[in-house]
Amino acid sequence: MMSWHHSGFNIYCGNAIWPHDEKGLENLARYIIHASFPQEQMTYLPSERSADNVSRVIYQSKDGRKSKTFIALDWLAQLTTHIPNKREPLVRYYGFYSNRCREDRKKKGKDDTIPAVVDSGLPSKVFQQNWARLIKKIYEIDPLLCPKCQGQMKIISFIDQHFVIKKILKHLG
Repeated sequence: MMSWHHSGFNIYCGNAIWPHDEKGLENLARYIIHASFPQEQMTYLPSERSADNVSRVIYQSKDGRKSKTFIALDWLAQLTTHIPNKREPLVRYYGFYSNRCREDRKKKGKDDTIPAVVDSGLPSKVFQQNWARLIKKIYEIDPLLCPKCQGQMKIISFIDQHFVIKKILKHLG
C-alpha cells in the first residue's frame, strides 16, 4: 500500500485489480454501488420516543461496536455538508484526463488515444460473460434474459460510435 499526500487531496494507490481477478472485480463492483451512508446503520427515533421531545438519529458503526446519537436536525446538517455548492465541480481530473494533458494531446493530434492500464490478453467473449455475470450477481437480474420470451440472448456487437447510435435512434423515432 502506497499513499502520496499533496496539499488539498490524497491519492491512494493500492493493489491493482487485474482482469482475471474475479473476486477483486466483484468487490470493486460491490463497492461502487454501495451507499455512502447505509440505511441499515441508521435508526430514527421520533420525538415522542425521547424524554426531551426531540427527534434523534443513531448512527451505528459497521462492526456494531460503536454508535453515535445526533439530534435529527444536526444529522441533516452533517449530511448536507457533503452536498457541493452550485456550479462546484463534482469531479476533478488529474494526469491523463486533466485539461492540460487533453490540450497537449489535441495539439499533437493524438486526442483519440485511450489509455489502458493492463492488456489482459483475454478474448472479448470472456469479458462479455464476466460483464453479464457481475450484473446478475450484484443486481440479481440476468441482463441476457429476454424480458418477453425469457429466452437467453446473445451479444452480437457493442456500438460505441456516437454517430451510429444517433442514426439508429433517429431511425427508430
